[in-house]
Amino acid sequence: MTTTADKERDLVRELARQVAELAARPENEASKQRWRDVNALRKPDRAPIWCKPVKAWEEILPEDALQCEDKALRSAERAFRRTLIKSEIGDDEPIESHWAVSVAFDCDPPNVWGVDIKRHQPNEDGGAWAYDPPLKTPADFSNLCLPTYTYNDTKTQAKLSQADELLGDILPVKLVCGPPLHSILCGYAAYLRGLEQIMIDMIAEPELLHRLMAHVRDGVLQAQRQVEATGLLTPNNNGPMTCSDPFGPQTENGKVTLKNCWMMTNSQEFDQVSPAMWEEFLLEYQKPILEMYGLTGYGCCENLTQKIDGVLSIPNLRIFVCSAWTDLDKVMDRVVDKYVIMWRQKASDVVFPHDTATLRRDLEEGTRKLQGKHYQIVLRELQTLAGHPDRLHVWTSLAKELAAKYA
Repeated sequence: MTTTADKERDLVRELARQVAELAARPENEASKQRWRDVNALRKPDRAPIWCKPVKAWEEILPEDALQCEDKALRSAERAFRRTLIKSEIGDDEPIESHWAVSVAFDCDPPNVWGVDIKRHQPNEDGGAWAYDPPLKTPADFSNLCLPTYTYNDTKTQAKLSQADELLGDILPVKLVCGPPLHSILCGYAAYLRGLEQIMIDMIAEPELLHRLMAHVRDGVLQAQRQVEATGLLTPNNNGPMTCSDPFGPQTENGKVTLKNCWMMTNSQEFDQVSPAMWEEFLLEYQKPILEMYGLTGYGCCENLTQKIDGVLSIPNLRIFVCSAWTDLDKVMDRVVDKYVIMWRQKASDVVFPHDTATLRRDLEEGTRKLQGKHYQIVLRELQTLAGHPDRLHVWTSLAKELAAKYA
């Protein structure tokens, strides 16, 4: 008798087979080659195109469309269905021919920084949350700790075994490992101290803010050194935006180091902060982390127009993220052919217009300007499709057409 569990397993395995077929297609290799070429400062056949639905996934693939009830199977079903949908959209998202399983680490303290981070939740669906920082007074800073990460072999092997038993004959299971903490230090600071308060601290309590930034910097540095020391690190030069040739020195024992890895970071919380204060209170704390990596990218949705010099001072920078609020012309003038420009699209300008002529106009203007440059076209931070369910298909098709026109 076929049980519900059997049916769910069969469903996930069938989705995996479809993904494996997509991964083996020549079109997938062509997409990967575009990313590898552009990120190596070579000329691709056209700029790679990528969109990330983020919250718009709730409209594209709502939770009630998933069939699996088992938590692990439901997670795999969601991932596979999203891959299949992205293939239909037709952007250059690389599809891997393996199933990634992340290494398990134990963190002490479990809450990472020694204090519990909370948020004020919205009263209605779709509303905005607010920070509820634990460091409300200078005395609270004494509660901060530096996190210690320890490899958990038992948990890791259990995850590997479970994944291999389910998918190993369709998609080989691959262990992946990266540092557990990122270098977006302004994000940690905002959660710990509050976004408004760190703005005030720059003027009223600069030494207190320096203390906080030094702490989160040291926590990230310690975490990445601990993970690197396990010898389990794997290269992260796959996936969209940072798919690239292997890079960095090869060690005698073949172990991967941070010099073989990418680190993408940004300064979104410091968008309205002056260039001088951004460098003093954020960039100078990020640099020791970024310098440990082989290649880095900087920026997200913030306006970096007045901060170009600071970004270009990062010695191993490869990708300059030019948001819709950053002056593209000024970025192009400065990066010349030494860096990759990630040309970010403004999500609201893509999803809200009823007439897609504006999409073509904006894409043509940008791709014409960028002709001859090393660049990617990226659309992220989508919160809704605004009643236009085919908008990502249309945008992707136009972006590919115009990137090819001005290749």
